[in-house]
Amino acid sequence: MTDEQHICAEIVPIFSHLDRDSLVKISAVTHHERVKKGTLVMSPMDQKRLVILAKGSIKVYQLSTAGKEQLLRMMEPGDFEGEKLLFKTEDEPLYGEVLQDSTICTLSRSAFQQLLLAYPEISLKLLEATTDKMTRLEKQANLINIESVESRIVIYLLDLAKASGETEVMIPMKLKELATYIGTTPETLSRKLKQLERHALIERNGRKIAILDYENLEDFY
Repeated sequence: MTDEQHICAEIVPIFSHLDRDSLVKISAVTHHERVKKGTLVMSPMDQKRLVILAKGSIKVYQLSTAGKEQLLRMMEPGDFEGEKLLFKTEDEPLYGEVLQDSTICTLSRSAFQQLLLAYPEISLKLLEATTDKMTRLEKQANLINIESVESRIVIYLLDLAKASGETEVMIPMKLKELATYIGTTPETLSRKLKQLERHALIERNGRKIAILDYENLEDFY
């Protein structure tokens, strides 16, 4: 068994409370694979499985009836997706695209359900993680419903700053993904960021944003 297989179990919060022997048992029933940039590791047509990201980056999104992509979240190492599919029979319109060469581990529905029977405490951790995801999705939905694009951008940046406790933040995704996340176009996002710079509210270097005037930035929306 490779070190990367052990990593998959060890870095996932819902397994973090388990002892070493239990983690080894979980690692033994996970399927480990390296996936290339652009690979779809989740789609409504795929088998129902839990996808754990060990290394790399994955964007999780849905498609509207018009076929427009709506970014839901960016997966970072230790994140997982697909737990809902392990408990219900109908498909969920979720897609997961690998943004860089990555390493994932997957657990089938039967393997995951056996783990829940063997380690009931995982269910509580799973409930906590699912609740946290729902909170973030509600926050995103509220953000998209704000009419002003400037306000969406400012609120997003301020939330990053509050979460990190720093006035210099790193946007954890490419600008085209951020545009999708907040419900606008890359062109509009770029234009609005430049507007904030002209007002001397922020300073931008790629995806790194320095908040220069926190109070006036709050007033901006």
